[in-house]
Amino acid sequence: MARLSLTMALSHYDRHVPFFDGTVTPEGIDLTVLEVGEAVPLRHGGDRHGRMLQTGEFDVCEVSLSSYLMARSRGMPFTAIPVYPRRLFSQSQMWVNTEAGIRNPKDLVGRRVGLNSFQTTLSVLARGDLQKEYGVPWRDIHWVVAREETVAFSAGAGVKMDVIPGHKNISDMLHDGEIDALMMPHPPRHAHHGSPRIGRLFADAKGEEVSYFRRNGFYPIMHLMVFKDEVLRRNPWAARSLMDAFDKAKERCDRYYFDPNWSQLAWGRHLFEEERLLFGEDPWPFGIDPNRKNLEQFMNYSVEQGLLPRRMAVEELHHSPST
Repeated sequence: MARLSLTMALSHYDRHVPFFDGTVTPEGIDLTVLEVGEAVPLRHGGDRHGRMLQTGEFDVCEVSLSSYLMARSRGMPFTAIPVYPRRLFSQSQMWVNTEAGIRNPKDLVGRRVGLNSFQTTLSVLARGDLQKEYGVPWRDIHWVVAREETVAFSAGAGVKMDVIPGHKNISDMLHDGEIDALMMPHPPRHAHHGSPRIGRLFADAKGEEVSYFRRNGFYPIMHLMVFKDEVLRRNPWAARSLMDAFDKAKERCDRYYFDPNWSQLAWGRHLFEEERLLFGEDPWPFGIDPNRKNLEQFMNYSVEQGLLPRRMAVEELHHSPST
């Protein structure tokens, strides 16, 4: 039988290195792996989510959980497999202008707070966590977004939201005091240079995230792997083949850290061991059941924020892994 040729777009994380260097290949598939970014353009360009959900440019793609849920609820022709290649807690991604007088989450009420887009997964998570974990009604914040939405939608009544002009940079706006805080999947660029005007909302963000994990029991999902429906209709077996390949890639990535000098971080191995003690043997579980609570809570946030008409069953989101 002829091998199936597919394109797959994703970021160059350590757990994806085995795909890029060819040490892991899915059975029965000739996979062309494309390094495509989102916030940061990579070798094959940027706007990965839009290129998949708006034009179906790739056969398989790493996609925003939030945008995928919106696409799925609208019957767009894409289906995920239960593989989740990117995760973030929200607390470390909450940045403030240190001169704005913001000392705790409740100080955000009435302030101008920047986001990548309203539907960006980190944006949905941050708003939901502010309300659920810290008692801050997200509708009492004036949101300022950096770009247009991947999947078009209309914000509900009472939501205060502006889109910044194209010539503006939202990181510069935080630094210059035009917005008071910023919640994005990547640190503002001024934080990389140690500007005293930029700091995290939480002085001990890592401690906040440990507490969050202990309360909720999961490391929040940001992205999942999505097929075009036409590929799965013709080749349903490809879902299992690719899931198995992601399992092998993750196992291989873990073995990288057996060498204490694999990472350029001096204490990379120590961090690896510390996280295993906290999260257990697998901080990045694949499959539906280990991620059910995580996905259900995120859908609750999405419904409450007007991005989804209803909470779907977790099984509705995925191609059956038994196929």
